[in-house]
Amino acid sequence: MKYTIFLLLAFYSIIISQPRVKLGIDVLEEEGFSILKGKRVGLITNATGVNSKLKSTIDILYSIPDVQLVALFGPEHGVRGDIPAGEKIESYIDERTGLPVFSLYGKTQKPTQEMLKGIDVLVYDIQDIGVRSYTYLSTMGLAMEAAAENNIKFVVLDRPNPLTGEKLEGSITRPEFQSFISQYPIPYIYGLTCGELAIMINEEGWLKNRIKCDLTISKMKGWKRNMKWEDTGLQWVPTSPHIPHYYSAQFYAATGILGELGVISEGVGYTLPFQLLGAEWIDDKEIAQRLNNLKLPGVIFRSTVFKPFYGKFQGRTLKGVQIHITDFTKCNLTSIQFYFLQELKKLYPDKNVFELASESRIRMFDLATGWDVIRKTFSKDFTYESIKKIWEGEANEFRTKAKKYFLY
Repeated sequence: MKYTIFLLLAFYSIIISQPRVKLGIDVLEEEGFSILKGKRVGLITNATGVNSKLKSTIDILYSIPDVQLVALFGPEHGVRGDIPAGEKIESYIDERTGLPVFSLYGKTQKPTQEMLKGIDVLVYDIQDIGVRSYTYLSTMGLAMEAAAENNIKFVVLDRPNPLTGEKLEGSITRPEFQSFISQYPIPYIYGLTCGELAIMINEEGWLKNRIKCDLTISKMKGWKRNMKWEDTGLQWVPTSPHIPHYYSAQFYAATGILGELGVISEGVGYTLPFQLLGAEWIDDKEIAQRLNNLKLPGVIFRSTVFKPFYGKFQGRTLKGVQIHITDFTKCNLTSIQFYFLQELKKLYPDKNVFELASESRIRMFDLATGWDVIRKTFSKDFTYESIKKIWEGEANEFRTKAKKYFLY
């Protein structure tokens, strides 16, 4: 009897330890790499490009006899994920494979004809965080464009959206505010997998001159739109130095726009990146109480004092709040930073964060929100209510448009 129970427990532990979602790279492996056999492959990836057992996609493709991996392409942070945010990268040779690594975050953000010479298929395998201002989706789109211009097949190895396929927030980027952090007319939180977004970019004519690439998606198995990351059973690999955990994506969405101003620290440089909001002149207990009095769904605030170890606010004692997300499904993530500014203005009516910020940082704020109307409307009375209809309404409209591109 004891032996039977032991076997059942052992079997159960094996079952529950298996990831419930198979990634695009896992499915590609299951299918024997059929779409890549006999092809010369260029791989766009970084440290997040791993299968469900954490084996690198670079190493996997490099080891397949019938697949000739000939070049690697690195986004922001580099192929191995060891480059700080915003730091430009030069092309180099990968030490492990001896393959050339072409930088897509240096002199060019788009693969050139010379880089693509001798390549039959471009494969994209990067974990994104579901937020428009994260640069990987721009890298994907520009690579699709280059593939189309050079008659090269493009394959996306699909991955989960850590913010689920149901959460959408934020206004749509206007053409004059398109940039590498706002490349396409999508909401700030866009609710699509990278594969779904690739299809939408292709079919909506968002590539230059409305060109289309020969696109194939290696779909996941087992992923559902309402799945939170912890539901997938997958391990999280940091997508960049300041997104160390899957839940970091939630906090990035909650404070990243405000962080662009450079006036309020969002915790980057401390041990809780994007989970904090603070400045030297803020009363931490007062701002926390004011925010908690709003009774915002799914979030509470704790007063805190912190001193960043590096970055703009290095060594300065900052006071403010730590954000605690108690119910991700009920929480409107992006509104948190606007509510913070709303209550801050009530507490310090003589201080205007937009007047304290430089012109270049204000421009970055506008690029992150998708256009300057959000800032201009909000700064009239510093209430989230003044922008709520635009901010939330456009995301809901986008949901209807995006449904035809859903793969899951």
